Amino acid sequence: MATGAVYKDLLPIPAEDPTKVEDTTPTMMDQPTDSHALAMEAANAPLGVGEEVGAAQEVHEEEVANLGWNEPKEQVANPLVGGLANEELWMLVRRFNKQMYHVKEIPNAPPGGLDLNIADEEEFSPDKLRSNIERLYMTIGISLMAFIKHIVRLRSWRETRRTAWFCTAYYIAWVLDLIMPLVTITILALIAYPPARPIMFPPAPIALVSGKTGGVQKPKSGTLGSHDSATGAPENHKGEAVEQEASNFVNGIASVALSSATGKHPQGEPPSEDGEPANAVPDPTSIAVGAADAKEKASGGAPKHDKTKVPMETAMWTQMRPIMHGIADATDTWERFANALSPTAPFPKDRYRLRLAALILPLLLTSLFVSSYMFTKGMTFSVGFGFFGDPIITRGLDRLNRKFPNWQKLLELRNTVLKGVPTNAQLTITLLRIGEANKAPLPPPPHISTPPPDMPAGVSEEDLRATGADWPLNATQEELDEAMAHDPTTAHETGGADIDASKTPKHGKKGSKIVNFFRGTVKGGVETAIGTDKVKAKAGFEHAKNRLGAVPKKDADLTSGPIEFKARYKGGKGHVYITTKATIPCVAFSTDSTIEKIGTDEREDLHPIWSIPVGDIKEMRKVGGYGWKAKLVVGWAMGRGVADGLEIVTRGNFGGMDGMEDKKIKVTAVPLRDELFNRLVAMGGQKWECW
Repeated sequence: MATGAVYKDLLPIPAEDPTKVEDTTPTMMDQPTDSHALAMEAANAPLGVGEEVGAAQEVHEEEVANLGWNEPKEQVANPLVGGLANEELWMLVRRFNKQMYHVKEIPNAPPGGLDLNIADEEEFSPDKLRSNIERLYMTIGISLMAFIKHIVRLRSWRETRRTAWFCTAYYIAWVLDLIMPLVTITILALIAYPPARPIMFPPAPIALVSGKTGGVQKPKSGTLGSHDSATGAPENHKGEAVEQEASNFVNGIASVALSSATGKHPQGEPPSEDGEPANAVPDPTSIAVGAADAKEKASGGAPKHDKTKVPMETAMWTQMRPIMHGIADATDTWERFANALSPTAPFPKDRYRLRLAALILPLLLTSLFVSSYMFTKGMTFSVGFGFFGDPIITRGLDRLNRKFPNWQKLLELRNTVLKGVPTNAQLTITLLRIGEANKAPLPPPPHISTPPPDMPAGVSEEDLRATGADWPLNATQEELDEAMAHDPTTAHETGGADIDASKTPKHGKKGSKIVNFFRGTVKGGVETAIGTDKVKAKAGFEHAKNRLGAVPKKDADLTSGPIEFKARYKGGKGHVYITTKATIPCVAFSTDSTIEKIGTDEREDLHPIWSIPVGDIKEMRKVGGYGWKAKLVVGWAMGRGVADGLEIVTRGNFGGMDGMEDKKIKVTAVPLRDELFNRLVAMGGQKWECW
């Protein structure tokens, strides 16, 4: 597959008919999508003259090479994929694991040439909504913070020479009536010539820049432990601080909403004393069930026959799905633009930037000849036509829908301007496919249980600089060192006593004792239920079998992979293993305990309970070991993780699965469920869609 830019790449035609169905079942060798083609090319050849080749792209003598699964990150070959540091790769995989819940194979060609797009009928769940809000924060939110702080730096005149150049260029263009050409040229330079970006907007850690003065500030976490996060919190892996910020961002919204629903008003409370009822119970904001009703009763209000409750709740939950889908689409588009401006191997380096620049160039030529008067007249005419032209617009759209039923899909940004540009999920699956194409599965992100050290992260020229002879942020080295040094009190500072009072939960010693008492009671109940499941499973209860092993007696064993994965099937202990020795790769399940010591290489004595050709998998869904309520109880009362499972649906009969009319199997208690999912989703020739 050629990676150079050609005319049709700069001015792409709309995608083919997305309803066209392909009858064959392709393999990765058939390169059914651009993602498969790029993965095959990167796996079998160097990226280019003088470019680094990753460990996953080298020729391996083993049937399946282990590039460092279950090893510390220092012992993993770096880079695994040429042109991308391991920390960047693992950051993409971690976020991919949180985003992917359910995938289905699509028989038709994917729009834009890349699969793993979001289905229009995507399923809604509160957890998926949370994941999309976190993505929104990590992509759009952080980027907007960085942009705003760049603007504040520029306006502050602290970096005098840079601001002076911007000011001079602006007023020369203003005098000559060339503001729009200047803006267009600036955008063209930023798109087409990447070295111009650090010159115009020199980098600086987000948390180190004051949003008010544009100068240096103490990061909100008390130390500069990360460069791309809003708080500057320390991290063990690149991107981890931003991910934790996103999670706490959603938690913060929920906490404020719950405090509002319960009528928390600390300023109106009487002084607290020992022995009063308030100290004998936990903070009501920590109890979500019935909080709003409790507020009404506590206020002395009479019970209300509320006729708006049911329809309002119904309307709110009905709108959650399109809202979730809109957030996902906005985030995907933002990621595509980011990956077009700064592409990651194996995607082409220049093709998408030149395409965007080619689309901006006509605007530059137009701005030279269109006066401000002509622009204003055209805009006001468009506004009037949009407001009063509904009969014409409606008839025109109806005719267009009859003549070209799929015109909206064909003209989407991902099928035209951003055709072939990946989202982060599409980039990640392409990277995973590189390893699978070369039989060298990419090692998962290392697991580190220790907290990151409270030490400032190293700051290099790439992280903090200024243009020309200016000092970065107009601060001396002593001021920068003081701002980056650890201060444990900074993280607890709020905007005032009222915020501090509203934020702090209040329950006295008696309240804490009650919480601990209930935790102990619930823990005993959970342990009893786990023991009961063993009895029920022996009696043949299917649901009890699926729950066996979901709560391990000790920390889950994360030493499986890349071939064998500890799991259970119908309650029985065993291993899911992937074999690629045959012409058709297969995934199977065996209860033979010798797999852990001997492995699966060249063994015919395993006698798997079932075996599935990977190419026959048409759907995969991540499923919970317990329901969401039970999972919360286990995490709260026992402080343990829950090993979840994976549901696999195939398109045909497979060995050992008599009586399975729906062609569906479920493996449970899989500690490395995400890693197994990633291998299966990446190794075949299926074209996936997210649900």
